[in-house]
Amino acid sequence: MQKQITLFLSFILFLSSVNAQNLKSGFDCNEFLTVLKITAYQIDTPWTEVKIPYPENFRLDYRSAETGLKNRWDLWIKDSSLAIISIRGTTASSVSWLENFYAAMVPAVGTIKISQNQTVHYKLSNDPNSAVHAGWLLGFAHLKPDIENKIDSCINIGYRNFLIIGHSQGGAIASLLTASILIQQQQGKFPDSIFKTYCSAAPKPGNINFSREYAYLTKNSFAFNIINAADWVPETPFSIQRTTDFNVPNPISEKQKSLKNAGLIQRAYINYKYKSIEKSIQKSQKKLKKTLGDNTYKLVKKNLDYYEKPKYSDCNYYVTAGQIIVLYPDEEYFQHFDRNSSFVHHSLRAHIYLLQKQFNCKL
Repeated sequence: MQKQITLFLSFILFLSSVNAQNLKSGFDCNEFLTVLKITAYQIDTPWTEVKIPYPENFRLDYRSAETGLKNRWDLWIKDSSLAIISIRGTTASSVSWLENFYAAMVPAVGTIKISQNQTVHYKLSNDPNSAVHAGWLLGFAHLKPDIENKIDSCINIGYRNFLIIGHSQGGAIASLLTASILIQQQQGKFPDSIFKTYCSAAPKPGNINFSREYAYLTKNSFAFNIINAADWVPETPFSIQRTTDFNVPNPISEKQKSLKNAGLIQRAYINYKYKSIEKSIQKSQKKLKKTLGDNTYKLVKKNLDYYEKPKYSDCNYYVTAGQIIVLYPDEEYFQHFDRNSSFVHHSLRAHIYLLQKQFNCKL
């Protein structure tokens, strides 16, 4: 009898999902407001103190255990029509901040050991030159198996529409998760499912190669990064562009061809200046790689003794991922939010204020 009831409920959910309206492309102000409400209830503040309204018609279905460097995610659901994967951002813990500072780049395809007995294979790009932030990749890898298991479970009972959301660090990880899922969809996994991503105040997760392919994979306006123009976090991590980060061929890396018609003195002068600039940039890049990679790895290793040091890319050219929606402050905004505060412009409250004012949507 119990088996028959379960089958009947699954059938009802399936019929409901068939009739449910699919997620639409494009930025939707009210949809994003719901995202911010759910994000507010992801934060560790006791819910009785959260002043942002509870998201109507949604309920928290699952909260993961903490893993990796204090990473966690929630699953919210709306009836049988929509599931929301909410990635937690940076907490007050120094371990959580360590993930942000572990900012060397690593290849966008590979494996990561997430426990003594478990290794995660990941593929975030088809471009062999794509590279991503080591710390956020580590956070993504720890969350990936659990999230994908829940997605499979949701699909099995009829869900086809998924929102992937995250604020700040959570947004960076959300973009990596989106890339992974869309690459897997190319290979036939998660068929007939729609994934739409809203990142807010997200920093830059990878290099130009990753960013370009991410834009291509989400070209139908299904991935956004909404930023407050007064917020400094989306400008991070530290970024250096070298001549090796340009597409090849180009007249900079092939300077000898470009200068073949120049005079001897002119060629000598330009070559001297080029080598001087390139040497300076290369020195800075190596220092970032050592400081944010090798040295920071030692601290990561103290917290995750099973984690094996990856091979870092010779790149620190970080680029924003996803279609940017800019929330632009005016003088009235700065009457409510201290111009000189480091984090108030990064807050959900500031984003909600600008969103309501700029798009005329209601909380």
